[in-house]
Amino acid sequence: MAIWSSLARSAQVSTQFNSLVRNPVLLTATKNALVQSRSMAGHGPKMFTITPSRFQWHKFKDMFHMYIMVGLIPVLAVVFYANVFVGPAQLTECPADYEPKHWEYHKHPITRFIARYMLNNPQQDYEKMLHHLYEENENCHFNLKKRESMKRTLSC
Repeated sequence: MAIWSSLARSAQVSTQFNSLVRNPVLLTATKNALVQSRSMAGHGPKMFTITPSRFQWHKFKDMFHMYIMVGLIPVLAVVFYANVFVGPAQLTECPADYEPKHWEYHKHPITRFIARYMLNNPQQDYEKMLHHLYEENENCHFNLKKRESMKRTLSC
């Protein structure tokens, strides 16, 4: 990943990218830091200027580029493929005995994929909710009968 730093320096990238890289907010640490200089042994004007390290900035930039390449580009490729080559669903006549699946009601191919493989069937969710309500109702009836039996045993 260190290649990105050397490519940016050697290729003299566009002024827009340079303005992002040389953002004054990001460079205030080096401009406001005390700059030390060390003279070389030749008693001449050669100076070795000691400046704060830019290692963290270069590391951040390299990691940012890597995650853009790993994450954003494949997602954009899938979205482009789905929109250009698959396209939205079209309404067509279907046989009278055919009942569409729950994911076939969505128009966009990515939404259909998510509805088919990642989300639950709405009918299944509805039946789960009904089962939960049934269990709560049964618990309520059980507790009422339990209270009635406790009252009877205490009153006797």
